[in-house]
Amino acid sequence: MIPRYTRKEMERIWTLENKYRKWLDVEIAACEAWAEIGEIPREALRVIKERAGFDTARIDEIEATVKHDVIAFLTSVAEHVGPESRYIHKGLTSSDVLDTALALLMREAADIIIGDIEALLAVLKDQAYRYKETPCMGRSHGIHAEPMTFGLKFALWYEEMKRNLDRMRRARDAVSYGKLSGAVGTFSNIPPEVEERVLSRLGLKAEPVATQVVQRDRHAEYLSTLAIVAAGIEKAAVEIRHLQRTEVLEAEEPFARGQKGSSAMPHKRNPVGSENLSGLARVVRSNAIAALENIPLWHERDISHSSVERIILPDSTILVDYMLNRLKGIMEGLHVYPERMEANIGRSFGLYNSQRVLLALTEKGLSREDAYALVQRNAMKSWQEGRDFRSLLSQDPEVTRHLSADELSSLFDLAYYLRNIDYIFRRVFEA
Repeated sequence: MIPRYTRKEMERIWTLENKYRKWLDVEIAACEAWAEIGEIPREALRVIKERAGFDTARIDEIEATVKHDVIAFLTSVAEHVGPESRYIHKGLTSSDVLDTALALLMREAADIIIGDIEALLAVLKDQAYRYKETPCMGRSHGIHAEPMTFGLKFALWYEEMKRNLDRMRRARDAVSYGKLSGAVGTFSNIPPEVEERVLSRLGLKAEPVATQVVQRDRHAEYLSTLAIVAAGIEKAAVEIRHLQRTEVLEAEEPFARGQKGSSAMPHKRNPVGSENLSGLARVVRSNAIAALENIPLWHERDISHSSVERIILPDSTILVDYMLNRLKGIMEGLHVYPERMEANIGRSFGLYNSQRVLLALTEKGLSREDAYALVQRNAMKSWQEGRDFRSLLSQDPEVTRHLSADELSSLFDLAYYLRNIDYIFRRVFEA
C-alpha cells in the first residue's frame, strides 16, 4: 500500500507567517550589525529584539492601502516596536530583505528535498540487491534486446538519484547567497561591513556583485535542478507503467484493500501513482522554463520575476517533495513477478542470442556482413513462424558448416548475459 502523503514541513516553509519571520530575522540581524559598529544605540537594539513582531492580518490590511508588501510589513513591525523602529531597515532597500530571506527559505526547502532523496536512495538500494539476480528481458525501442536482471533497473535509478543528490546540494549552495548593498548594489547608504556581519549570522554568502537583486541565474539553477529530479522520477514511473501493462505484467504498483481502478470495470488495477508522477513532472519542468525567463531583468532590477517566483518556488518544491515521497512508497510496495519475467524472456523464441551467434560466425572467418545476413535470415523466420531460433539455426547447413551442435548450444546460455552483474553493482554501490 502506498502511504498517504501527510508531510507538512514543505508547506510550512512557504506560509506567509514563515516568510515574514525570515524577513524579520534579516531586519534584526541588520540592526545587530549596525549596533556592533556603533550606528544604533544598544538600548534601541534591546527594545527592537524584545518587541519586534508582526501580524499577518494587519500586514494585509496595510498593504491594501499602500500596495507594497515590505512597507506594510515594516509598518506592522513598527506598531509592535514603537519609536525605536526608526532604526529598522536602516540603509536597506526592499530587495535586500526579500532576496536574503528568500535564500533562507530556498535553503530550508532544499534540506527537505535532500532528505527525501536520501530516503529514496535507501529503498532503491534495498530493491536493487533484492532483485540483483532476478533475470528479466532488457528492451530497446520496447522490443526484446538481451537479458539483464531486474535489480539493474533499481541500480540505474539509484545511480541517477545519487547524481540528483549532488545536484541538489550544489543548487542549495548556489542559492545560499544574500545581499544588503542598497538600491543598486553600490552600498550607498550601508557599509559592506554590515552585509558581512548579517550574512555571517544567517549562514549565507555575499553576492559578489549585485544590482538591486541577487541575480536570477542562481534561482534558475535551483529550479532546473528540481526539474531534473522530477524528470528522473518520471523516468522510473514510465518504466513501471510499461511493466504493469497486461501484456507485460512484470511489476505492478501497490494496490490497497478496497482500492478501485475504474468506475466501469471492476477488474482494473491501474498504475495511477506512476501516471500521477508523470503528469506532475511536466509542471515542474515548465516552472524551470519560467525561472530561466526570470534571468534577464531590466537594468538593475524590475519586478517581473517576483510574481513568477511566488508561484514556481512553492509549487516546485512542494511538488518534488511529494513526488519523491510517492515514488518511495511505490518502490517499497512494488509487486514483482519473476515468473512473468521468465515467461516473457521466452516469448521471443531465443532471438536475444542473435548477437552471440553473429560474433561466433565472424570468429569462424565469415565477414560481418555475411554473418549478419545469415543470422538475420533465420531470426526473421523464427519470428514470423513462431519457431525456436536455435532449432532453425541447427537446421541451416550454412550455419552448421561453421558451428558444431555443441558450439551452437553453448551460445544459448542465459547465465552468460548476467556474468558481470557483480561488477556493475560494485561500481554503483561501492564506489
